[in-house]
Amino acid sequence: MDDNNEQDYQAWQEDVEFLVKTLKESFESTDARYNVDDLKEVLYVELEGLDEYSEEEVAEIAGPILDTLEMDFEDIILLPYKG
Repeated sequence: MDDNNEQDYQAWQEDVEFLVKTLKESFESTDARYNVDDLKEVLYVELEGLDEYSEEEVAEIAGPILDTLEMDFEDIILLPYKG
């Protein structure tokens, strides 16, 4: 991987980690992790305690965060954390 591609990848990874950290804080989660499906361009974010929120609450909390950050994913899916 040349330096430009490596720098782009590192910047992309930092953006994803920032998004996950922001969601984790917004949902007051103690644990979070993510997985990227490169083929489908989908980001899966698992958040501890997410199942304590209704779908409407999740949309209300996550919506503005996801709208603010410009990520190159077809979809971002939030899931309850399965330790």
